[in-house]
Amino acid sequence: MALTVELGVDELAATRFAVSPLSETVAALQQLAGQDRQPVHARWLTWAQDELARAPLALPLTWPLLFSGTPGWPEFLVPAPAGPGGSIDDDLAALRRTPAESVRANVRRRFGADPAPAAVADLAADPAAGLRELAAELRAAHDRLVGPHWPRIRAVLEADVAHRARRLARGGAAALFADLHPDLSWRDGRLRLGGDRWREDSAVDRGPGGLVLMPVLLGSAYVLIKRRTSTQTTVRYPARGAGALWSVRLGRPPAGATVRLLGRARAELLDALRSPASTTDLARALGVTPSAVGQHVRVLRENGLVTGERHGRSVLYRTTALGAALHDVGARPLAPVADAPTTRPPVESSACP
Repeated sequence: MALTVELGVDELAATRFAVSPLSETVAALQQLAGQDRQPVHARWLTWAQDELARAPLALPLTWPLLFSGTPGWPEFLVPAPAGPGGSIDDDLAALRRTPAESVRANVRRRFGADPAPAAVADLAADPAAGLRELAAELRAAHDRLVGPHWPRIRAVLEADVAHRARRLARGGAAALFADLHPDLSWRDGRLRLGGDRWREDSAVDRGPGGLVLMPVLLGSAYVLIKRRTSTQTTVRYPARGAGALWSVRLGRPPAGATVRLLGRARAELLDALRSPASTTDLARALGVTPSAVGQHVRVLRENGLVTGERHGRSVLYRTTALGAALHDVGARPLAPVADAPTTRPPVESSACP
């Protein structure tokens, strides 16, 4: 059984990628509520629970819209971004533009004949005012739960999009969708979402134009496709790279060969920067000063092992392909070389501390 989206040549040509801070905010609330919770987010979840214990969030409208005992949520909570990736203000402006009739139809589908909570009933009675209230709540949730981590989250999402674009260039649409998720496939003008969650076949009432493919870092392990929408149909899928994001220091020590070449401090940084991080992130995790981290990162960057990209007021660094290859080679035992001397002192880099 599967969910099917009609996706012909014209729609495929209009299909695009986007990242969305509002999408991550909704996903964060789902993780907090225990909905499709992933162990990979355990460190973020602990941090978020501590943050909310310090000062709770008031979400009288958002919470019942998301969590009312039935699967799904109103489609207008995560509208399709207009561009490849804007700010939370852009996303919330799109939410506030939701047509009144679409809001009321979503509330009817969500609650049916059951009485809606008071805040939701007020939203249906006055959608414009309700959407402003909803946007204010989601903005507060974003600023508390996602905003402090957004530069690093965005870097991971953009790296995922770059990877998918290469897959599309090399193998076409079939390769792209097969790489997005094991449950997705595209063939004969149809995108098919399978898996054991589906008890019957159903079709998506696709929105105008092509699809908007949106990687999600804080979300579940499943692909989520809107069945109907007043904007473009979004396909939210798990982003690559979530496993390393919440731990700057990875679980295993760096390989001995890499340590001998670079020194322990730089080998640890090379390993840690498989997930993007700023010098402040690294200093906090490694227990050293930002200036010390900056000196080591500068040497790694000058030798092509890490790269940096500015996001707002922060520069996020990440291991390059060359740096990852060096780390991986160092982690493998080297095969013996014929006629090599049986003993020799280890080679120390002159750049090591």
